[in-house]
Amino acid sequence: MAELRLEELSAANISAANALTLKPGQEQFITPVSYSAAAAVNDPSMTWQRVVVDGDEVVGFVMGSFDQDADDEFRSILWRINVDAEDQGRGIGSFAVNALADEARRRGIDRLYVIWELGELGPQEFFLRAGFSAIGETQYGEVIGAMDL
Repeated sequence: MAELRLEELSAANISAANALTLKPGQEQFITPVSYSAAAAVNDPSMTWQRVVVDGDEVVGFVMGSFDQDADDEFRSILWRINVDAEDQGRGIGSFAVNALADEARRRGIDRLYVIWELGELGPQEFFLRAGFSAIGETQYGEVIGAMDL
């Protein structure tokens, strides 16, 4: 593995980001209902989108949002993380979460949130290993996680 780096999502790398694959069964966990509901009120200018690059290859994508005017867990949130199926288990997801946490700290934020759905192939174990703790539940029954920075 070459040294991982982040690049802003751009016209030059969006096709590679869209081509990231998932392991069978993971697709059902990509977008919890709460994300879709919040997207209707989320300010796109507050979105932080990056691809994770290993050498010359896009191996992951991370999207967060920072909006001090949003409700609680939507003020600083990890909206989406995707690591290509072939590259999962190599620390790429942790690298992306840490980069988002660093950006939150840089902005003076002391807590990062994430929302996930429960399920056998779901992301819960990853988020817990990454440093999030389950702190509640959405109105749709999804887990609200938080990481104190």
